[in-house]
Amino acid sequence: MQLAVDRIVRLMDGRSVSYAQYGNPGGFPIVNAHGGLACRLDVAAADAAAAAAGVRLISPDRPGVGRSDPHPGRTIDDWARDVAGLLDLIDVDRFAVMGWSMGGQYAAAVGHALPHRVTRVAIIAGARPLTEPGIFDELPTMDRLLSRAAQRVPWLAAQWFRIMRLAAGAAPTWYGRLAARELGPADGSVLREDGFAAFARMTCQAVRQPAGAVEEYRAWMRPRGFAPEELTVPVDVWAGTRDELVNESWPHRLAARIPNATLNIRDGGHFMAHLHYREIFDALMR
Repeated sequence: MQLAVDRIVRLMDGRSVSYAQYGNPGGFPIVNAHGGLACRLDVAAADAAAAAAGVRLISPDRPGVGRSDPHPGRTIDDWARDVAGLLDLIDVDRFAVMGWSMGGQYAAAVGHALPHRVTRVAIIAGARPLTEPGIFDELPTMDRLLSRAAQRVPWLAAQWFRIMRLAAGAAPTWYGRLAARELGPADGSVLREDGFAAFARMTCQAVRQPAGAVEEYRAWMRPRGFAPEELTVPVDVWAGTRDELVNESWPHRLAARIPNATLNIRDGGHFMAHLHYREIFDALMR
């Protein structure tokens, strides 16, 4: 699969932000907030669906991820300013935003901070705010371990991310097969269909900067400046019936708290978006 655009821009504060673009360059702009341990490449499989839907899919790397410069101490809310700066530089005014897994919180932050520019938000297999009581304990074991390590022993977490990059780079097919087995049948079939090497390539970029990957896990544990009840833009909450990573109550509880939310439960696992990209895009363009 070829990238329509894979570029780097410089924000007003001097930091560089890398992004990929998929679909139709002249289409309706949708910004993607990638998942945790992912990067700008996590929607590469959506290229054809975006083109068919008439979508210009813009997928930036967050600070310290992929080829974007780090921003130590950042919060989830800070990313909204980065998105606004990026879109100003590429002449995009109104847009929708989608976020998968960890990226769901970043998509919500953009919708909250930029309601005059955001037409609609999609939260896909997303977590509830981790600073709320009891939510952290409902995370998958690996996310809990990485979050705690990032806070308490960041050097050890960084070493883990270095090992991940070495493994994914040295044996991409093996790495993809291992991830598919760990994620379960529903997500394993998605990784197999997309190509194990593609997943490994995304992982290599996601942890290209080990310290940046550590900051990803530190950032999502910091308080954010809004509650779900404060979102004023329309929000689509998406979840898969066979998701083995997200607590099955989360999408229902999250949608119930957002004033203008639509809950969409579909077949699939944590990677359910790969099976429903066209429907997600069509909903975002309503």
